[in-house]
This record gives sequence, C-alpha cells and structure tokens, in this order.
Amino acid sequence: MGIADVPGLLPGEGPLVMGIVNVTPDSFSDGGRYLKAVDAIARGRELAAQGAAFVDVGGESTRPGAPAVAAQQELSRVLPVIEALAAEGIPVSIDTSKPAIMRAAVEAGACLVNDVCALTEPDALETIADLGVGVCLMHMQGNPCTMQQAPTYDDVTGEINAFLASRITACLAAGINRSKLLVDPGFGFGKTLEHNYTLMRELPRFHDLGVPILVGLSRKGFVRVLAQAEHEESVAQLSALLAVLAVERGARVVRVHDVEITRRFLDTWVALQLPNSGTSS
Repeated sequence: MGIADVPGLLPGEGPLVMGIVNVTPDSFSDGGRYLKAVDAIARGRELAAQGAAFVDVGGESTRPGAPAVAAQQELSRVLPVIEALAAEGIPVSIDTSKPAIMRAAVEAGACLVNDVCALTEPDALETIADLGVGVCLMHMQGNPCTMQQAPTYDDVTGEINAFLASRITACLAAGINRSKLLVDPGFGFGKTLEHNYTLMRELPRFHDLGVPILVGLSRKGFVRVLAQAEHEESVAQLSALLAVLAVERGARVVRVHDVEITRRFLDTWVALQLPNSGTSS
C-alpha cells in the first residue's frame, strides 16, 4: 500500500521518518555516493529496513548554489530507482519541482511529491490535482542559486506561515484535497542561522495551517555549525537530536539521511512519553 492509499495521507500514529536518497553528483551531504542506480536502490532498501516510512528520491541537487538539471537527465537518474523500490513495496516520494518529472515518477510508482517550490512552477498545481497523490509544500526564499546570498525577513515565521497558507489555498482551489497536503517551513532554504533558530522555537505556530508538518534538518550547514565538528558521526547525532526536538514541537515527519539513529532517538522519545491517565498525583 502506498502513502496515497492511506486515509489522511500518512500511515499509522506517531512520528514518521523520510529517508533521503540523492541520485546526484553534487548534493551537499551525499552527492555522488548513490549516482549509480544500483547503489541508490540498495540505499533505499537499507533505509526502509532501518525504519523509513518512505524513501525520498531526488535527481537534482537543491544545495546552495546548485545549478539546474535538465528534465531528461533528472528522469534518467530517478526513474530506475523509483521503479525498483516501488516494485518491492517501499513507499517512494519524488523530490522535484518539475511537473513532467512528477507525472513520470508517479507512473513509475511514487506516491508522494516533495516540492521545494510548493507547486509554484507552471502546471504543477494541475498536475498534482490530476495525479491525486500527496504533496509536500516547502518554503524557499529565492532559488538554490540565490537563496543564501542575503535572506531577510521582518517576521520569518509569520511570513513563511502566510506563504504556506496561500499555497494551501491555491491547492484547494485547484481541486487538491487538504488530506493530501503536508507543509515544510524549509530550514536552510533562504534562512540564516538565526532564522533557523527562530523557526525551531516557533514551529508550533505552523499547526494553525491544519495539515501535517514535515521538517528537514539533517546534516544541513547550520547543523554542522552547531555541531562544531566535521566528524559525520557528530553531525548525524545532532541531526537526530534536532529531529526529536522538531517532533516534540509538532512535526509529524522528519526527512533525514541517517534513518537508523533518528528512528532510535524517536522511539526512545515516544517510549518516554507518559500516558495521559486523567488523574493527578
């Protein structure tokens, strides 16, 4: 069963982990590691086995300064991976902003679209409405080439909240059911370190949007700054801790590179939650 077949879009209860597979030569964390389809497919299987509820496959880097990739090249990277993983029953998300890629990916078995442009590209809204799959709407100030040059906001959380609310309204007007929507405030996408701090503190404000919140913090530049270390293990551990903090503030889905440690941290957090007994001591 794919995500799109589940009422309310997301399966089960509790926090979910989205595992990342970048089929690119230049992604900021794992660029080049899974450029070959056989390696990307193996990685997707590994993440699913570690507890990923779904695997997010992307063929175009969105790191700061990343150049655009032609649609045909993006397709050639992602389709073999999506087809193989979906054929094994692994729920797959496609990380793209291009309507043509969305359509081809869904035909290949993807059941969720993860769009850093929040369906602002021409024909994107109509494509998702026609496909009937779930979609994550992310905020980004500018584009990958410009987003980190000088990001500015008067009220970072309020402005992002208003943008996402406007995109939800556009989706509903296009015939996309609210139950198919998620939102992502876009940590690191056109935000300074202080902007990211503020978004984490004020993450509960996004509950007003009435759809599940997805958060992607894994291994981003500001996380490396916070870790004060270049060791990947330290960055992975801090990324997992931040994922727990995001869930504690209401995120339903966390998008991560390191599924195993994140899932372990989240399971521990869930186990430590006291049941509501309805009595006081």
